[in-house]
Amino acid sequence: MDFEIVNGSAEALETDLLIVGISDNATLTASAQAVDKASNGYLSEIIAEGDIEGKNGQSLLLHKVPGISAKRVLLLGLGKESDRNDRSFRKLIAGAVSVAKSSKVKSALFALDSNSTAESDIYRQVRQLVESATAELYQYDETKSKKADALNIESIHILLSEDDSETGESALVDGVSIANGVSVARDLGNLPGNICTPTYLAEQAVQLAEDYDSVTTTIVDEAEMEQLGMHSLLSVGRGSVQPSKLIVMEYKGADRDGEAPHVLVGKGITFDTGGISLKPGAGMDEMKFDMCGAASVFGAMNAIAEMRLPINVVGVVAAAENMPAGNATKPGDIVTTMSGQTVEILNTDAEGRLVLCDALTYAERFNPATIVDIATLTGACIIALGHHATGLLANDDDLAAELLSAGEFAADRAWRLPLWDEFQEQLDTNFADIANIGGRPAGTITAACFLSRFTKEQRWAHLDIAGVAWNSGGKAKGATGRCVPLLSQYLLNQASTAMTEAE
Repeated sequence: MDFEIVNGSAEALETDLLIVGISDNATLTASAQAVDKASNGYLSEIIAEGDIEGKNGQSLLLHKVPGISAKRVLLLGLGKESDRNDRSFRKLIAGAVSVAKSSKVKSALFALDSNSTAESDIYRQVRQLVESATAELYQYDETKSKKADALNIESIHILLSEDDSETGESALVDGVSIANGVSVARDLGNLPGNICTPTYLAEQAVQLAEDYDSVTTTIVDEAEMEQLGMHSLLSVGRGSVQPSKLIVMEYKGADRDGEAPHVLVGKGITFDTGGISLKPGAGMDEMKFDMCGAASVFGAMNAIAEMRLPINVVGVVAAAENMPAGNATKPGDIVTTMSGQTVEILNTDAEGRLVLCDALTYAERFNPATIVDIATLTGACIIALGHHATGLLANDDDLAAELLSAGEFAADRAWRLPLWDEFQEQLDTNFADIANIGGRPAGTITAACFLSRFTKEQRWAHLDIAGVAWNSGGKAKGATGRCVPLLSQYLLNQASTAMTEAE
């Protein structure tokens, strides 16, 4: 899909589909007024008949509007200005793109007119338009015998004034990169566990390094993990015929030598049966999505490599398959982590933290500026926050604030939960340094408390994406690509800070 910023007057631009906005009470936006004037009041006549009132989400497709160059015009209801927000805007774009798909047009032009002259607002509007349109056009057919029909739509143009074009172009570049990263994460998440194995993820990381000179990939196999003392990570994959992998992707974009990298650590459980603590059979197919933390790391690494951000970033993925077998880890087993701490495994279905703790210890060798881990870690996070917000816990208030701000800007929101010392007591055990579960109360918090034991010397944050990483059931079932936008915006902000400090 090609995206392009264009200038000019809406009525004079050639396109298969011109999309203009109508505010509440049938008030025409500037571009819609220009179309109305060129068509001798054609839009006004339709509005007077009551066919569209401008309520949010309303749309009306018109053919052969007189006096304009576009073949079709889509009137799009914007609703009241006071009610507009990121969610309503994204739904509007998705609706308009859906009409474009069903109309089989080759080109579409958005002429919605910015409601603000603030540079950041224009940037956000263009970027969200690109990301929302790409998400609506996403198709998964990798494992289908009949591939999806090729999309007719080839290009989407966005009308801006000449003064706003530079800001729009910048937003376009970032938006396309992030949208591509989201698609990468969705593709990986949607693949079944018999294809997307730890070895497959390692191969994708090697391919990323081949695609971008700025990226180098290292794969740590089980033998090397054994030498490193990563017995916690290895314990998870012990019952599987699929070998576990620690995948390390290093992106070097900083101009200054020795600049500390920002490290992203992703949970890559490519299928989670729960191990000996076996999950219920109903819905277990969705446990292929238990590697969506890893998928978001892949997506973010793709995005920053495409954007060529002037910072250093390391993506670490702890990949394993959690299966029951005669040699699988049992409840009550005790393992020694790479850090030297011992863990009593009371529940083998709390395996994400077991792979992450060794990956977090491994990440310390990079002397990171920050560490952020991303994981579909706890069902408790879904109970706490539903399917709308990522759970955020951190040992550093500034880092937490930076991630929350990035999520707000990217419309990929997170919500912070406490990480108080009182919760740590739930992980006490008589037989090891720490238990891998702390009981039902505050399950998301105690999971983060476990991880915090391995990040005491680091600026660290944990993102629990269990509630937002995929949709269950119906046509919407599948990976969402969250939290690639949040991570990408966070790294964009870090790059901006680094550039300012270098000046």
